[in-house]
Amino acid sequence: MATNLQMTPQLEQIHGEIRDHFRALANGFQKLDKIKDSNRQSTQLEELTGKMRECKRLIKEFDREIKDEEGRNPPEVSKQLNDEKQSMIKELNSYVALRKTYMNTIGNKKLELFDTGAGASEPTAEENVQLASEMSNQELVNAGMKTMDETDQAIERSKQVVHQTVEVGTQTAGTLKGQTEQMGRIVNELDSIQFSIKKASQLVKEIGRQVATDKCIMLFLFLIVCGVVAIIVVKIVNPNNKDIKDIPGLAPPAPTRRLLYVRTGEQFD
Repeated sequence: MATNLQMTPQLEQIHGEIRDHFRALANGFQKLDKIKDSNRQSTQLEELTGKMRECKRLIKEFDREIKDEEGRNPPEVSKQLNDEKQSMIKELNSYVALRKTYMNTIGNKKLELFDTGAGASEPTAEENVQLASEMSNQELVNAGMKTMDETDQAIERSKQVVHQTVEVGTQTAGTLKGQTEQMGRIVNELDSIQFSIKKASQLVKEIGRQVATDKCIMLFLFLIVCGVVAIIVVKIVNPNNKDIKDIPGLAPPAPTRRLLYVRTGEQFD
């Protein structure tokens, strides 16, 4: 699916980095199965956790780029990109679940090693046979009862550990759910802020264009006023200048016209 997607160079770079991290995670978990030392497993698991954090950051960046290009892409391309994003999120969640499983397994191994070390000083099976052959029936019964009591106590302790583990797991799940919801709210708020910033930028550009238009109009009016003032000054200084047309109200009075008429009794030659 990824090869048929129409992506910008920026999206292709982010998508490629995410896929590289996913391949590294898959190889890392395969190597984790071959490691027997719990300490080395913990170190390897910490490295894989860092890669998962980086994948999460890149997926968020991929999502931001999709939203930036959403207005310029056709609807089907936007849908394909969103489907690819959801697919990457599901793949990342599968690695997160796998990490939790390995963490529980490593924790149980450490607990078993601790229990084994605590009982290292206990007698071996051969020593127990030798001691039992030297005991009387009553001593054997007492030893058996004591062993049963110790076993019951160990079972009770195991039940308490399991109960505490379940409680811790429940609390952790609740905390993770709350953090996930909080991250979702933060992402929504960031999207709203980004949208507001874009709207503000567009508004500033429109205001800038209006200011530039107003300045041009004011400059044009100023030039007209200057021209009118110049004409007025010239007409005042040199009123007989015929190169400048008269301005209404400033032109000199027109010469009086004499009417020719024939008086009674006068004759023309």
